[in-house]
Formats: sequence, C-alpha cells, structure tokens
Amino acid sequence: MSAIIAEAHCDGPCGVYDPASARVAGEAVQSMTKKMLTLAQNHSDNSGSATYLNTMSRYASIKEEEAQKCKDELLVLWTDFFKPQHLESIPDLHDTFWKAAKLCSACKVEVSAEHAQELMDAIEGIHNMFWAVKGKEVPWIRAS
Repeated sequence: MSAIIAEAHCDGPCGVYDPASARVAGEAVQSMTKKMLTLAQNHSDNSGSATYLNTMSRYASIKEEEAQKCKDELLVLWTDFFKPQHLESIPDLHDTFWKAAKLCSACKVEVSAEHAQELMDAIEGIHNMFWAVKGKEVPWIRAS
C-alpha cells in the first residue's frame, strides 16, 4: 500500500475558518460593557442591593467569557489560517492580531466602552484581511 500525500494551506479545511465567531463574541463583550455602564449609572444610589450585585456579576461573567472566546477565535485565525506569505500583502498582520488580542484582555479586566469599540474595530479589520486573502468581498454585518 502506498502512502497518500496530502497538502493543505491550513491545519484544517479552510471552510472551518471564519472571523464571524470572533465578531459575535466581540459584540457580546460590547453589549455587556454597555449594560454594565448603564446599570452602574442608573443604580448609583442602590449599588449595594442584591439585585444590582447579581445582575452586575452576571454581566461581568458573560463579558469575560466572551472576551476569552473572542481571543481564542482570533488566535486560531492568526496562528492557523494566516501564513508567512500573507505578510507580503498584509505587512501589519502580526501587529493587528497582537493588538486585537491585547484588547480582548483589556475588555476582560475593564469596563471600557472605548476599548470595547476598539475591539470591534480591530475585528472588522481582521474580517477584511481574512476575506481579502480568500479573494472574496464579504460585507461586515453586525448582529446588533
């Protein structure tokens, strides 16, 4: 029996890679951040109540989980999908992903509308890089 030789661009079939999962997680981060800021603003005089603390802790938990999911999804794209030859057409690829991953970390530990928006902007940039490499024009569409 002779060996079958197979080659692939990625670690898995290209169909499994898509920045949409990072976008969905990023949107959840941004949504929870907005909810936390609104809750704090609307309950400044009642921030010690059990209801407030329960709701705030749920929002924080979801925000942190989704920020980690976003980071995981971005790191898979960075390390598994993109290859050295992509640096020719996307010279800021590594910097873009590194900054996006750092924003995921910042969004986990902070409640910053600015950083949540910066994360969404970074994901949009990665979305555009990804689809350009695949030679497709896929519009950036947000669920929220």
